[in-house]
Amino acid sequence: MKLILDGKINKTYVQTLCMAFFHGEKFPEDEKDVTSVLYVRTEDRECGIYCEAELCTPYGKEHATSFVPFSCSKSYERISKTAVGKAVYEVASKLTGRSLPWGILTGIRPSKVAADLIKAEGEERASSILKNEYLLSDKKIHLVTDVAKNEKKIISLAKDKTCSVYISIPFCPSRCNYCSFISYATPKLFSLIPEYLNRLMLDIKDTFKTIKSLGLMVLCVYIGGGTPTILDENQLDKLLSCIENCIDTKELLEFTLEGGRPDTITGEKLRIAKSHGVNRISVNPQSLNDIVLEKIGRKHTVSDFLRAYETVEKSGIEHINTDLIAGLDGDTKESFQNTVDKIISLSPGNVTVHTLCVKNAAEIRKGERKIYQVSGDIAGASVDYAYDRLTDSGYAPYYLYRQKNTVSDLENVGYSKPGEEGLYNVFMMADAHSVFGVGAGSTTKLVSAKDGKTQIKRIFSPKYPYEYLQDNRKVCKETEDFKKEAEK
Repeated sequence: MKLILDGKINKTYVQTLCMAFFHGEKFPEDEKDVTSVLYVRTEDRECGIYCEAELCTPYGKEHATSFVPFSCSKSYERISKTAVGKAVYEVASKLTGRSLPWGILTGIRPSKVAADLIKAEGEERASSILKNEYLLSDKKIHLVTDVAKNEKKIISLAKDKTCSVYISIPFCPSRCNYCSFISYATPKLFSLIPEYLNRLMLDIKDTFKTIKSLGLMVLCVYIGGGTPTILDENQLDKLLSCIENCIDTKELLEFTLEGGRPDTITGEKLRIAKSHGVNRISVNPQSLNDIVLEKIGRKHTVSDFLRAYETVEKSGIEHINTDLIAGLDGDTKESFQNTVDKIISLSPGNVTVHTLCVKNAAEIRKGERKIYQVSGDIAGASVDYAYDRLTDSGYAPYYLYRQKNTVSDLENVGYSKPGEEGLYNVFMMADAHSVFGVGAGSTTKLVSAKDGKTQIKRIFSPKYPYEYLQDNRKVCKETEDFKKEAEK
């Protein structure tokens, strides 16, 4: 699709909104590859901003206009964005015959928008703005306002001088067809695990020394992946012992081990994890449909998951999370509903419901149009069912984020029983405090406040394990530089 923009228009916003209607859409500069053209023009008038949009595609042509009046309570940027959003939304909706549950609201954290509105306007007025200005559906308004309120309580735990640590184990026993990390599940890379672990432990020690030098208190440690439980018992014990030698894990609010694949979980690994202070574990079926599991490339069955879950329950690890994905290849509304019902019957403390996201390097991308078309309605019905059943069963939504190229422009939501919320995810997503990343593919996000404004510096570790092993990390030095700059 070619964009022709005339006026003060945020190009990225227009592209993102178009992609919500036309999944996987590209915006090439070369006109030879263009099949559709979107023309958007804005004009400042005496009382507000006028916008017109025209969209021409092989399937038809539509035109729409919008006008948003100036307001002393709204910035020029917000007024302009709303005018553009409404005009683009209308032409795309006319051509596709679709409406979007999130309306013209884009961005990774809609709950922040809701929280800011609630703080400024009150909950009732905020809901009205989300409906009439941003065009959200009633169900998404309820969801995002609930998340905003629940997030607020968690964010308040991240006091000044606190931080979290993320430790990356970027290896998986097999590659799921929706995953973009193609190289992480090969025998050649598995051979790097011992060397990777040795290097990782050195960096863990350096990172905790840096944290101590900055006078920070660690609230959460999250070991993620990949699949951290791909490590054998001795390797897992070495890793957890290293962490425990750096910090009193009993003083952490949360110490998470992402089990991920049921086929990598054993009773002995769980015993080791608990002995080192792990108090939260994820065991992720994604689906309780064997046909779906086979299609997406998982190497476990529903029975394997149920056995693993029982083992986790018996381990005594306090908090259990399960991850589900709506919109997977081969899934149906009925089979996803069956998955949700079975998970609720197991009664984990936390359930995260993701929507299929078609990433650039994923195998599934090769048939992306078909996947989007086939999975779209199913995903929408699936996430709605999950919301209804989980909230009726005593779970509350507390964590929400969105991604580009997600089926039906939907979302990822964490639900929990009271007191079972996953703190790390909220701290990380809300930029509540600094998060120190250790290992391949991790990101250190340094957060500080200066003159009433939040400053963020991101330091990226090499993506792949072999790159990580060859690289001399400069996180400690860059952290010190950031601290000095923030204190000026």
